[in-house]
Amino acid sequence: MTEQSIISDDMTLKRMFQDFYRVPDYQREYVWGETNPKGEGGEEVDQFLTDIYTEYENATKDFAPEYFIGTIVVCKDANDVLELIDGQQRTTTAYLTLCALRDALVELEQSLPEELKGQIASSTVDWQGESIARYRLELQYEDSGGILVQYAEGTGKDANKEQTRSIRNIGNAYQTVREFISSTLEGDPAAIRKFHGYLTNKVKIIRIQTPTIAKALKIFETINDRGVGLDAMDLLKNLLFMNAKESEYTKLKDIWKQLTDEIYNAREKPLRFLRYYLLASFDVDSKLREEVIYDWFLKNEKLTKHASEPTKFANKLLDAAKAYRNFASNRNASGGIERGIGNTRLLGGKSIKQHFIILMAGRHLTPSNFANLCDEIEKTMFVWLITGTPGKEYERRIVDAAHELRTTSDDEFDQFILDHFKKERESLATHFSARLQTLKFGDTRQFRIRYLLAKITQHVDLQAYGPSQGRDDLEDYVSGGNDIEHILPDNGDGDALSEFGDGGDDQEIIQRLGNLLLIEKSINRAIQNGKYSEKIKVYPQSKYLLTRCQASKQSGQVGVADKITKAAESLEVFPVWNSTSVEDRQKFLTRLATDVWDVKSGKAAGPA
Repeated sequence: MTEQSIISDDMTLKRMFQDFYRVPDYQREYVWGETNPKGEGGEEVDQFLTDIYTEYENATKDFAPEYFIGTIVVCKDANDVLELIDGQQRTTTAYLTLCALRDALVELEQSLPEELKGQIASSTVDWQGESIARYRLELQYEDSGGILVQYAEGTGKDANKEQTRSIRNIGNAYQTVREFISSTLEGDPAAIRKFHGYLTNKVKIIRIQTPTIAKALKIFETINDRGVGLDAMDLLKNLLFMNAKESEYTKLKDIWKQLTDEIYNAREKPLRFLRYYLLASFDVDSKLREEVIYDWFLKNEKLTKHASEPTKFANKLLDAAKAYRNFASNRNASGGIERGIGNTRLLGGKSIKQHFIILMAGRHLTPSNFANLCDEIEKTMFVWLITGTPGKEYERRIVDAAHELRTTSDDEFDQFILDHFKKERESLATHFSARLQTLKFGDTRQFRIRYLLAKITQHVDLQAYGPSQGRDDLEDYVSGGNDIEHILPDNGDGDALSEFGDGGDDQEIIQRLGNLLLIEKSINRAIQNGKYSEKIKVYPQSKYLLTRCQASKQSGQVGVADKITKAAESLEVFPVWNSTSVEDRQKFLTRLATDVWDVKSGKAAGPA
């Protein structure tokens, strides 16, 4: 018997929706309507409609241009339903558009074209002569929750749109179509019918039908070669299914669903996760770009075994994604709170995540060594950021360290820390001190200045009082309950300027690090923009020792040898405030900073 050939058809949407389609449960969920937590994104549906409408507007009385929306790949099952292997985003969007056009006409109390009804749902006769009612498109993946049936039935407007990611995206897409009908078509029945006519008669696709799923997957890969149309994450998924046995599809589908959920819940871009995973797991150059990731997989199967053991490889990705999500929540790979990770986010902001590469590489370490790794990353990252080390440069150093850390035992860990972190900070010690001695409020991001002051203030408190629930968490110091106080006020009153002397209105002095102090909001409101001699009467009300001791050491209240007194005695105080005091205090904070972030000049101490 001759093997079935691959069939390629150029067809209109009218012809396309004369058949029945199914998105199999192992396929990617619907993402075109997706928005981020800020409500940004989801523009693909709007672009889809806008592009079609632009061509529609070029139609004349006698001629309408055709518009091509792409290619879909299908494979017919035993019941003559076409399984969508590629093209579910545009197919689902086109189907939702038909549902929305119908719903708009219903709400306008207009009669429906029979053809429109048949493009949404129809019936087919099986080999036994039984008539079976079907919707033209069905979604089988679990995340869809049967939501498309509600839109097909005309009840989607009242559906719960927040149950799952796919339900939310489909709801967003449907709402985008309805807004297009309301605004662009102005809710006019004649315009709606005319647009429906253009959509189904002049919008075209190429449908490629294969005899087997394996061939469909191979064509999918060919069409999207080198990431054209899809990203490396989608192509990798296809590659795994293409090499898996059909009996593994369900298990592989479940693993991939968990994987994408973990990445989504980490608020991360899948490609960045995939790139970081490769940098952490293999000896990959830090110059690896996202657009060549798929090519890298095709050339390095011997390393990953993604073709010979696709399910096992997917499980490794899932384990890494679970750890990654924990890192994004300031936790270690096992889910325990890790303050070093949280602190690094406070100093770097949410966009700096290169250190996740080395965190993934260090998952095998004991909890205590992993915690030490996180602390060392925090210290070194701060030094890099303060000294202006370029992101590409410190990422390269992180990747180099990650490559070594993968094979570093716990017994070798101290030497690893010395080689890759302590010596790194030592090499930047002079630059670090010089930078801090001239640092001003506007020289770096405000949240980083807040982190700097908070970290130094916390350091002094820990020396004096020891660990406690309130003092161990840096978040308590950088929280909204505290202010960055300008000791010489910005826009101070006449008394404050007069008492300070020369330079009292000089922004170069006012914005210097030496003129900044962390203080509670309630106290800051009380002192306002007054003169220093009045402020120092209120500073001792602060719970922070560094702030209390701004003008006097506040010692001798507990005992000569106790920790609090020793900590207070080690602080420099400033009974009067002038330009020299600002300069001296900045030098003092710089010396404290070299202790806080362990930035020692000279030879770094070896491992204990």
